[in-house]
Amino acid sequence: EASPTVSKKIKDAVEHQPLLDPLSQIENWVPESITIGALPPLLYLNESVFEKTASELEDSEEILAKTLTQNSDLISGVYEGGLKIWECTYDLLEYVDDEGETFTGKRVLDLGCGAGLLGILALKRGATKVDFQDYNSTVIGQLTIPNVFLNCEEDEKNEEKNDSPPPKRKALNASEKLVDRCGFFSGDWNSFLRLVRNKTPSPKYDIIFTSETIYNTDYYSSLHNVFSDLLDENGIVYLATKSHYFGVGGGLHLFEKFVEQNNVFEIRYLKDVEQGLKRHVISLTFKK
Repeated sequence: EASPTVSKKIKDAVEHQPLLDPLSQIENWVPESITIGALPPLLYLNESVFEKTASELEDSEEILAKTLTQNSDLISGVYEGGLKIWECTYDLLEYVDDEGETFTGKRVLDLGCGAGLLGILALKRGATKVDFQDYNSTVIGQLTIPNVFLNCEEDEKNEEKNDSPPPKRKALNASEKLVDRCGFFSGDWNSFLRLVRNKTPSPKYDIIFTSETIYNTDYYSSLHNVFSDLLDENGIVYLATKSHYFGVGGGLHLFEKFVEQNNVFEIRYLKDVEQGLKRHVISLTFKK
């Protein structure tokens, strides 16, 4: 018989339908801006403001209360760190900037997306479809979706102002166009995989971005399943990670061993960051 603690830990996947104006639901929000190299500036909601105001918001998972009482950025099976932008996300954005990766016509998955900066960049650079996935529905609803719309509104403002419809209508046009190009999902990876597999046609992604997702060895097989099932045969996974996650036990060496044992993917080291805790950007592609 399955013990109740185990079954309780799994969050079933849910697809979120964004409101047409999600920013109107959030009070006191402050946008921060990050610019890396030649990349377009990316906007995101300031996390500390979010944490102060979120008690008034819908946080049915109570992740904010739990992270405060346990003083932790991570509570396995409850909260997987999505409210914070981790260093390796910046490493991956810098790598994309250095390489001049363009996304025109590509289908992209931002897996374990948190604030969603990687997927937002792909959207800004012409991806046809970007899906965002995070373990926590609170993160998707209160952070990822508003961030996507924030960036979209900014793009609209920067377009030609002549002969344009009134601003409110324009924002709604932008939102409708955006909803067609994005999907938003929460839940654990196994149930996310089941959910998208049932879509017709079942999606295949040209690019999967994932940052700081290999800290826990318990999740390696479900992560590997998502890669092997959802990556297009010529697709590429970009994974950014620390060498080692102290206290959680995962890290690049263990993940690499896991991938080698499965013999599905080839790993390439793309970028190493030496300062502080060692960090890496790697790619996974199917073995030919």
